[in-house]
Formats: sequence, C-alpha cells, structure tokens
Amino acid sequence: MKEDIRETRLANGLTILTDRMEGVRSATLGFFFRVGSRSEPAELGGISHFIEHAVFKGTSRRSAIEIAREQDRLGGNLDAFTTHEETGFAIKVIDDQLPAAFGLIAEMLTDPRFDEADLESEQRVIIEEMKMIDDSPEEYLGDIFHREFFPGHSLGLSIAGTPETVRTFGSNVTRAYHAAAFAPENLVIAAAGNVEHDAIAELAGRLDFRPANGSGPALIPLTSPQVAAPIVIEHKPELEQAHLIIATPFVDARDERRYAADLLANAIGGGTSSRLWQKVREERGLAYSVGASALLFSDCGMFMVSAATSPEQVEEVVDIVLDEMRWIVRNGVSAEEIRLMKDQTRASILLGLEDSAGRAGSLASMEMLHGRQIPVEETLDKVEAVTEEDVKGLAEEFFKTEKIALAALGDLSGVAITRDRFLLD
Repeated sequence: MKEDIRETRLANGLTILTDRMEGVRSATLGFFFRVGSRSEPAELGGISHFIEHAVFKGTSRRSAIEIAREQDRLGGNLDAFTTHEETGFAIKVIDDQLPAAFGLIAEMLTDPRFDEADLESEQRVIIEEMKMIDDSPEEYLGDIFHREFFPGHSLGLSIAGTPETVRTFGSNVTRAYHAAAFAPENLVIAAAGNVEHDAIAELAGRLDFRPANGSGPALIPLTSPQVAAPIVIEHKPELEQAHLIIATPFVDARDERRYAADLLANAIGGGTSSRLWQKVREERGLAYSVGASALLFSDCGMFMVSAATSPEQVEEVVDIVLDEMRWIVRNGVSAEEIRLMKDQTRASILLGLEDSAGRAGSLASMEMLHGRQIPVEETLDKVEAVTEEDVKGLAEEFFKTEKIALAALGDLSGVAITRDRFLLD
C-alpha cells in the first residue's frame, strides 16, 4: 500500500502530517506532544502522565461523562499514553466522524477544566495505578531497573511520578505546566486513513491554545544520561516466579546503525525462532516468556533481555543468555539468521502499512526523531543493506563485561550473581 504523505507547518510551530490510504473507511487521528517524563523538573515528576489523565475530567463545555459518551459514540477507541519522551492522544474512527473526533481531542487539550476537586480525585486514581504497578512484578522490576541503569537522570524516574509529587498537582500547578509544555510548538497532529489533508490543516489552524505564563515551570533541557551497569537482586518471597532483566547500552533511535541493532535483538530474542526462545523455552522448558528487544531513545539506547522463571532456575537462564551474547561477540550471526530477520522485519513493515493507527503513529515518530518522513522504500533498503559484519560489530562494541547490567526480582534469597559471570570476551 503506497504512502501519500503531506505536511503543513504553521507559524506557531504546530506540524500537521497526513497519510491518505485508498480503499478504506477508517481514519486514525493523533495529537502527539514532544514532551514526556524526561522533560519534567524533579519536583513535578509524573505531571505529563497526570495531565494525560486529567484532560478527560472535563472542559469548559463538556463534563467527564459527556467526554466519555462522545468517545463511545465515535467508537470507543480513544487512547492516551505517556512515555519518557512523548505524550499522545489518538482515536480511530469512521472517516465521516473525523471532524467530530478532532473537535473532541482538540477541546480536551486546549480547554481542559482542571477543576480542583477533579484533580484530587485523579491524584487518588494515579496513586492506585502506582500500587497496581508495584503488584505487577514485570512493571515493578522495570522501574527498579531504569532507576539503577540511569542513576540521577530523568530517564531513571517513574513516568507516573511518586505519590508525593502527584499530591502536589493542584489546579494552578497543572494549568501552568500544561500551558508551558502542551503548546503548539511541541505538537504534531498526525492522521492516516481516508483523510483530507487540507481539511485537517484547516481545523488545526483554528486551535486556540492557552498562553504560557512566563513565570511558570520550565521544561528541563534534555541531557544524555551516564548509564551504569548495576547488579540488583531484590528479594520478594511471595512471588512464584523470578523476573529478570539483562541489559547493555545500545545505539540511539537516530543512529544509522539502528537497523542492525533491531536485527541483532531479533536474532537473539525477537521471535519464536530466535536463539533465546529456542534455547530457554523450547529445548529446556525454563520459561513461558523470554525475549530480547532494542529500546531506543532519542539520544541513547538499551539492549534488553527479559524473562520469568522459577527462582531455582534463574542462574541457568542467566547463563544461557550470556552464552548467546558471548557466542555472537566471538562468532557473529549466520547469513541464514540475518536473512530470516530481514524477511521478518520486511513483513512487519509492509503489513503495518495496512493499519491507519500504525501509520499515524509512524508519521509523528519520524517527525519527532528525524524532522522528516523516511519513505518505506528507504527503510527497507537500509534493512536489506545490513551485513553480518554490521551486526557482529554492534555486539563487539556493546556486549562487554563491564557494561552488562542485571536486575532480578523474586524469592531469590539464595541467589548470588557477580560480574565474574559476565565475561564475554
């Protein structure tokens, strides 16, 4: 399915991107802001995530229940999210409902009520969300790992903040940060499907943003983190399984080697034919879930393996992971593996073109990371150009004993893992 991408850049800094898809009746519309948790001052940790929630509590024209009813009327597919680098709101609708969908999201984001009582209620909701994360071993371990891997940096802080910071998000604080951060110069509006670019650009041009108060909070400048290589084992005896993460630094999302990085992560643990899936699950039956991925930020990255297994099997799983990393450092990956990973990546990219939500998200991501749209053909060519030497070179650079980090959570009172175990070269 061919791309048909158009863009408009307004004088206030707002960017509008569309990708028209022939032969569909659906459309996905997203408002994506270039702000996330890593932009927040420490005392306001979690406020982007809080605003993501709070805009659903009402505007000057609609109550929370009226927003909910309109969302359901449009199809019930309004999704909101906050990451370390982005806050987004996206909805998938039938094409003739796109103006109504635009009106709903625009009103929520430019004219939120931020009523004091509503915000106090949402504070309690988010604190309950934090408790839910604490009760989820995978998410809880993820928070621990980020804190230790990115010490003293905003990437190491929880996206949701802390109960202490969230309780300070009253009306004045929330309004001031919303006006400063959720501003037109930080906004990318992206739409894909059966959409008309000029119509969306016209709607975007009418948006009326609240002016920022010059004395309001300032977003912190983005600084690259100094990553650590921690070994953290947290004992939690009530858990049936032990959860673990093994990671190293990696390329960032703007690095031309990102294509090779994805292939390397996929070869190690990206699918059912990957090395770890076959060794850990299929051959030895040590885990139901095991995988590897490349987590890439705008200025840094992380290669990460995650798994869950019985506590008495943790050290065996760790050894298998390290054996595979060691093998690739010494021997690289085979031509057959590279071919398989390239075909898998190509299929994922091309199949993704049939989904308007994926295409809208890709428009915004490309704009935020690269300042331009990278054609599918260019991406496919870059993937195809990756060599066995490229992949082995990444492993040699990043899979080093002193760079490996490990975090584990579970009934692990008898487990002791030291860096001597991590020798890879």
